[in-house]
Amino acid sequence: MRRTAPLLLSALLLLPATAFARWHHWRHDRRMFPASAALPNPSRTPGALNPAVTQRDIYSTICVRGWTRTVRPPEAYTEHLKREQIRLYGYRDRWLRDYEEDHLVPLELGGSPASPRNLWPEPHHVAGGWGSYRKDQLENRLNHLVCRGRITLAVARRAIARNWIAAYRRFMYR
Repeated sequence: MRRTAPLLLSALLLLPATAFARWHHWRHDRRMFPASAALPNPSRTPGALNPAVTQRDIYSTICVRGWTRTVRPPEAYTEHLKREQIRLYGYRDRWLRDYEEDHLVPLELGGSPASPRNLWPEPHHVAGGWGSYRKDQLENRLNHLVCRGRITLAVARRAIARNWIAAYRRFMYR
């Protein structure tokens, strides 16, 4: 390990300044988006449902462990859509790694897997902590509440699609 550090430092000194700046940014900086970026534009991403998932069949779909893997669209599709939607949303940050191509109505609640109306480039790091990782927690919690019969599928879908931050505040500690 001691021998590697000087080699790495030597290699970095040989890089052009711009390459070092990019490496430094990648290693140590996280882009922070304004709080307004936490929610999708409802005219671009209003949400869409998977017609195969209804309240009647939740125990053979969303409540089955691993079910979302069977309907998740391929990464090639979502990555292409993410690039396009980052541009359409007008984000200046074009680094794909700063976003998750997220389902507004999550697969865990029977959201449409591939509809662009249900997918949006959600930033990972948003002021106030309202980025994609926080929404992922809510998705799991709402799935748990629906599958335990504590709330209906319709209530969970409506809450997360309207304003996932308000839904987080309402359901996370219930």
